[in-house]
Parts: sequence; structure tokens; C-alpha cells
Amino acid sequence: MISMRRKRHAGQPSGNPDLAGRFEFKYRISYFEYLRLRAAIVPHMSADPYARQAPGGRYFVRSLYFDTLNRRVYDEKLAGDTDRVKYRLRAYHPDPDQASVVKVELKVRRGESLAKYATGVPVEQARAFLRERNWAVPDNPVLVEFDRNLHSKGLVPTVLIDYLREGYESRYRDGIRLTFDHQVQSTHATELFPSRTPFFRIHHPHEVVLEIKCRDYSPRWLAALVQAHGLRLVANSKYTQAVEAARHDQAHVDGIVIVR
Repeated sequence: MISMRRKRHAGQPSGNPDLAGRFEFKYRISYFEYLRLRAAIVPHMSADPYARQAPGGRYFVRSLYFDTLNRRVYDEKLAGDTDRVKYRLRAYHPDPDQASVVKVELKVRRGESLAKYATGVPVEQARAFLRERNWAVPDNPVLVEFDRNLHSKGLVPTVLIDYLREGYESRYRDGIRLTFDHQVQSTHATELFPSRTPFFRIHHPHEVVLEIKCRDYSPRWLAALVQAHGLRLVANSKYTQAVEAARHDQAHVDGIVIVR
């Protein structure tokens, strides 16, 4: 059985992040396995508020990731560095006129623990930032830190990733969250809302990405579910796969990405 219990890392960030001390477990599963798992979690989980409001129970997610020109963030991920940060802008509609807010996020890994620091900004403010490379909001710690890293590390927008997310939350109010991500696709981009329709490459077209997010522990029912369905953890960074799909000269030797 795959153990899902983890100890809190001593270097975990302090403060009030969006999700503190979180652990993520990622799997790629077939569509048939997805149907089986979705049925199996019904006694323990219910659709999250976003999924309940979305057509077909799946809501749109778009992320614009930042990296250095020499792909430092990408290389740190491939090297398995335990202390690293991802920088991204996230929207929940492909049309800027329909997207009510853009989330600015720093996803920090310290050992096995994750914390996501996030804040919301209006769409026009996010667009202005991409033009001017400055948030100009001195009293927001997330934006200040994003700005600082942008200029000190030379970060630039790199890839755009779209998918449809089906989210579930535990009925026991224990912080367990499970998501199925469908139709994950990516393209090279420098804008969150490109003026021209970009050409997207699909990641693993016949599979679904399963992510289990929890705090310091997992309940027995969840560990039993992982064992019963023979789930195996995989390296499944959407950002890494997006870089490899967009830049075949940088593709990993193990051929993680399948595109068509």
C-alpha cells in the first residue's frame, strides 16, 4: 500500500497562505479508472462549490506560468529540488470579459510540504502588469513578493495551460480535496488572454489527472481507496509537461509528454 502520511517539514513557510502545510499526490489514470474512482468516492466526498455551479460539473482553469529565459524553474523541478517556487497567474474563464478575477499565486515547496500564497486582482490590472512588469501595489505582500522575484530572477511569462477541473471535497470537513483534471493542454504564450487563438498541444489525450490534496494525514478510507485501485504516484507537473510539449529540444529523456 502506498502510504499517504507525511510529517510537517521544519522549513514550512509561516504566515497566512491560501493553503498551508498541504501535501499533494498526483496520478494519471485512464478514463475507465476515473469512472470507477468517481463512483467510489461518493460516500466520502461531494462536489466542491465551483463544480456544483459549472456545466457538467467541470470548470475551466487557465494558468500562465513564469520562468527565467534559461528555464531555471523547469530545471529545478526536473532535478527534484525540494525548495522551489512556481509563479503563475490563474483565470477561470477563457474570455477576459467573463473572467471576474485573476489570481496571482506563488506555490512554495519546502521538502514534501506545499503552501500556496495567493491574491486576486481585476483582469485589467493583470493585463497592465504583463505590459509594464510591475504590480504597483506596495501594500499587498503576495504582489510585492511576485514583483521582487520577477525582477531579481528575470522571470518572464512562458507557457499557458488550460484544462477542465472536476473538484470534490471531503464530507468530514478534514481538509481532504480531490480533483480530476480533464483535457489538459498547453501552448507557449506571453499573455493570459492571447489576442490570437493559440495552437494548444494536448497532454496525455486518453488520460485524466487525479490530484489528492490533504494536510498532515489521510484517513483510512482514502488510503484504502489508493490501494484498492492500484494507484501509483507519478511525476506529473503540468508546467514541466507544458515546457516539454512547447520545446521539444528540452524534452525529458523519459518522454513524459505525449502530444498530438
